[in-house]
Amino acid sequence: MTVETAVTVEAVDVIPEVAVAPDVAVAPEVIPAPEVTPAPTAAPAASRAPSVLSLYGLHKRFGDTVAVDGVSLEVAEGSFYGIVGPNGAGKTTTLSMVTGLLRPDAGRILVHGVDVWNDPVKAKRAIGVLPDKLRMFDRLTGAQLLHYAGSLRGLSAKTVRNRSADLAKAFGIEDALDRLVADYSAGMSKKIALAAAMIHSPRLLVLDEPFESVDPVSAANVIDILQRYVAAGGTVVLSSHGMDLIQRVCDSVAIIVRGEVLAAGTIDEVRGEQTLEERFVELAGGRKAAEGMEWLHSFSD
Repeated sequence: MTVETAVTVEAVDVIPEVAVAPDVAVAPEVIPAPEVTPAPTAAPAASRAPSVLSLYGLHKRFGDTVAVDGVSLEVAEGSFYGIVGPNGAGKTTTLSMVTGLLRPDAGRILVHGVDVWNDPVKAKRAIGVLPDKLRMFDRLTGAQLLHYAGSLRGLSAKTVRNRSADLAKAFGIEDALDRLVADYSAGMSKKIALAAAMIHSPRLLVLDEPFESVDPVSAANVIDILQRYVAAGGTVVLSSHGMDLIQRVCDSVAIIVRGEVLAAGTIDEVRGEQTLEERFVELAGGRKAAEGMEWLHSFSD
């Protein structure tokens, strides 16, 4: 079966929330933006690149739980921007609102000056998404998945073929393109999904835990691809629990705890005289002493 083969109805019914599908969403009701002060920026406006992503006072509640509580951020064009926080801090919820996958209760999101919720189709054309809890059409081959992703973005079959070949070579998955995605390892699934997110050459990549389940060699290769993308003028926003990784590859970072931005700026500004991990632990509440577990040291044998 070639990449030009039409996607079957059975395949499309497998999982409807494929990461590349948001382009076809119908614009929801406009959400009024509250009066909020934009987050402080890392440098004077005159010396900064233009913003590719602006968040103003984002709020999201699930029942009695406040997941995101007034998040405001500015991400400059050409940034490699990291978002870190403990589990349940609101990172994934924030990124889901940024990419139009989850509607905020209040707030405003601009991508290259386009409001994500006033003009979602135009805004999403500029975004490539690798979501959390990755789901794909796993009854397609890798080549068919890339063809589907490119077709949704309006690319011609010839362009999709050429870009699919380039992406497969870059990610080292040329031999897997004719295999079903269902047979991919977790790391290979991440790579084909990232390739699908990049195939339309977006201005902004939003990646939620992109290196989870990816082996160190593949991770190094992906980092190299992303760094070249940023050097060419693209912008990457990613969440990760790997502090060493964020400190090594990102130029800016935001620390989110309990749905609030507690620190944001360049890596050096946020960490100060500490490592990024030490600064993160400090803001997240410090280390907890393990008391009352003396039984653990008695050993059963």
